[in-house]
Amino acid sequence: MKFSSRTWSTLACFSLFVFRGPAAGETEFPPSPDRPWSPRELGDHQQQLQQGAAQYESNSLAAIDPDNVYDLPELIDLAERSHPQTRVAWEQARQAALAVGLSKTTFYPYLAASAGAGFQRELGVLTTVFPANVFEEDAALDVKWLLFDFGGRRATVAAAREQLMMANLAFNATHQQIVFAVTKSFYDFNTARQKVTVAESALQAATAVDQAAHARFDHGLATKPDVLQAEQQTAQAAYDLEAARGDLSDSQVALLRTLGILPTTKLQIGNVPEKQFEEGFEGSLDRLVDRALSQRPDLVIKLANLRASQAQVRLARSAYYPKISLEGSAGWEKLDLDAYNSPYVGNDKPVYGVGLAIELPIFDGFARANKLKAAESQLRAAESELTDTRDQAVSEVWKAYTDLKTALRKRESADKLLAAAQSAFDASLEAYRHGLGTYVDTQNAQRNVTAARSAMVDTRSAIFTSAAALALSVGDLAKPAPAIIGANHP
Repeated sequence: MKFSSRTWSTLACFSLFVFRGPAAGETEFPPSPDRPWSPRELGDHQQQLQQGAAQYESNSLAAIDPDNVYDLPELIDLAERSHPQTRVAWEQARQAALAVGLSKTTFYPYLAASAGAGFQRELGVLTTVFPANVFEEDAALDVKWLLFDFGGRRATVAAAREQLMMANLAFNATHQQIVFAVTKSFYDFNTARQKVTVAESALQAATAVDQAAHARFDHGLATKPDVLQAEQQTAQAAYDLEAARGDLSDSQVALLRTLGILPTTKLQIGNVPEKQFEEGFEGSLDRLVDRALSQRPDLVIKLANLRASQAQVRLARSAYYPKISLEGSAGWEKLDLDAYNSPYVGNDKPVYGVGLAIELPIFDGFARANKLKAAESQLRAAESELTDTRDQAVSEVWKAYTDLKTALRKRESADKLLAAAQSAFDASLEAYRHGLGTYVDTQNAQRNVTAARSAMVDTRSAIFTSAAALALSVGDLAKPAPAIIGANHP
């Protein structure tokens, strides 16, 4: 067959469009490595992000009451309702549930309907001179049902169920992590707010010492270096106050971030209750460890992963055995034939059939063997991951428990330290005002009382934060209610 020049030109243009035209648009990249560039569709993406940002802002502000002072339980509730991570984890759990339903479809027969019509001109050896025309119509209903596969389908369903368990526990773990993050950020914010109060007290104390130094200098009882040092200390206290206010602003932004809302949101945050923390440990350290090993979401996830890996091994082994299926079809067929220019002749009739099919791969290039080895390797890795997670859980419980005990012991010492430092400062300042003490002693006493106040704030915050960390490490933080046997069972 010969092609004209016009045909060759058409083919060349078509080849250029297929092999070069679309590929050039799909593989655009920066023309040089020395400067940034703007892709053609960047503006559309930025505009969509701008529209989405406006929508996100309106949605995030809808649930906030600017007149309400939010305490910790209200902040936790707000975070669980508005944080995007809870929505992501929920959708992933839904996807895993749908995967379980999808895995069960292999237990049901596959039913399909088909129909067709066509015309064919036969030019065989006997019909070269007198061709034959064939017109055919057919419709059929086909069924295929896998009856037995040596546990392959059950292993698939079991693996899907374990994946669902992993997704459900990941959903719970997401809530626990959010609750802990909000709790920690809440205490960090209040710690920063109390540090501002401490810095304000330090500035007041430095101002009092400064005034006393100036009064003594005016009466000829203090030297110029004493006055200059007092002014320096006052300036340092003012600087520390501004730094504390900056830390407070940063901690507020961090708290709003853990809530899943915009940092520009106007939100009033309550104070930590003044009541003392009560030691309410349910059992000893050993009992806390035992409870953590039986209920922590990450451990349940690792166990479900182990069981899913076991199911994958069973699935890989089932490939070595035959699959027995029931196959059948029923339908209608019509065939008309026109041979040697004669009128069409033919017939239409129902057709049906049924039978058993056995499928057993003989050689597949060692694919089944490699799949089985990979599944067994994943099983061994899952066993090691479970062991490592158990060791990590024990370490986290032990650390949180000892941190809380240490913070509680430090609380009594911090109380005594603050009382002693305050008394020493009051006495030093009074003695300095009456000319019975030195500026160095007064300055040291001022620094000590500021440090004691900061230690008290840090110790109180460490107690509540360590208690939340202990609850998280045990698995008690945001613990779901016990499931009712038989409820919502698929």
